Amino acid sequence: MERIGDEVHIHTDEARGASTPHIVRYVLLISLVLAIVAMSAIWMTGAYNAPQDRAGDGITNQAPPVTNQG
Repeated sequence: MERIGDEVHIHTDEARGASTPHIVRYVLLISLVLAIVAMSAIWMTGAYNAPQDRAGDGITNQAPPVTNQG
């Protein structure tokens, strides 16, 4: 703590009462990376196990036609 005239200057660590080792940044970064990896793994395994379009199997990307029966 420094006193310059009537002003008191306090260092950051003294004002907080402790030092800040930036652990929260590391926790957030690791959590973000793990979330991206988990979501990518889920997406890739779902895409890998999805039925594939083969000629003649009847699977298309088009919706079936709607018929009016009324």
